[in-house]
Amino acid sequence: MAAKFRRLAEGYWVAPQITAGDVKEAAAMGVALIVNNRPDGEEPGQPSGASIEEAARVAGIDYVSIPFVRANVTDAQVAELEAAVANAKGPILAYCRSGTRSTAIRALALAKAGRNIADVIDEAADAGYDLSSLRPRLEAMAAR
Repeated sequence: MAAKFRRLAEGYWVAPQITAGDVKEAAAMGVALIVNNRPDGEEPGQPSGASIEEAARVAGIDYVSIPFVRANVTDAQVAELEAAVANAKGPILAYCRSGTRSTAIRALALAKAGRNIADVIDEAADAGYDLSSLRPRLEAMAAR
């Protein structure tokens, strides 16, 4: 497994920006869906979403793009992730610049689904992501 892929849960990994080579590694791991949470053009030289999508297609991996900037994820984007996860045919790899956004949007989806907020934050922390500042939003999402 690529060292940059961090396991959040069984069958769900997050990563900082991936490359076409990383897509090949993901395919070897059995990843069935790649979720791109990074807008194109955030920094010079970053691979485009289209190039990652093409590499995924060649590798036989489904691809979905749900880009957002920092903590500005919308409820509609959380719903998009929920649908993508529900339709995934196997393990998932989500990526952004550092992996934090991909971890945060999943946490929001889990909170919406009724998961214990402390468990969601702990899961992220176990993978190296601090979502403690997201707690109020997670609690609000869970209360709906």
